[in-house]
Amino acid sequence: MNVNDKVANFSLKNQDDETVHLTDFSGKPVVLFFYPKADTPGCTIEACGFRDTFTKLQKAGAVVLGISRDTPKAQKKFQEKYNLPYPLLADVDEKVCNQFDVMREKNMYGKKVFGIERTTFLIGPDQRLLKIFPKVKPEGHAEEVLEAIRQHAKSTGA
Repeated sequence: MNVNDKVANFSLKNQDDETVHLTDFSGKPVVLFFYPKADTPGCTIEACGFRDTFTKLQKAGAVVLGISRDTPKAQKKFQEKYNLPYPLLADVDEKVCNQFDVMREKNMYGKKVFGIERTTFLIGPDQRLLKIFPKVKPEGHAEEVLEAIRQHAKSTGA
């Protein structure tokens, strides 16, 4: 997937076991952040960063969606534990992870594992891909995404 590509619609269950479609948010920028596993240290830092910048992201018109391979139940627990104000989507069968090509072989404590590479996609109101943030460092990432949204709004006069 490349910048300016139209992002194909997808649907996943959220933390409340309700189906969410990407097209539900057409007309708004969407921050789609993929994280390896709910309630692990890096993922918690990243998710809480989006929580702490959530009001600013909303003011910029953006929707925030987190995605991992966790079950809706695990996503719910993660959301409640850290008071996350945005939907967490469960991609248990890796359908959307594969659509966005975020599955990678990783080295975990000397063992090869296959999992999500922490990546964020900024999707424009027209559902075109505006920006990809590969190999995300969790600290300060939400502010970096917010800045990209503001820059895009400036360049389009939105």
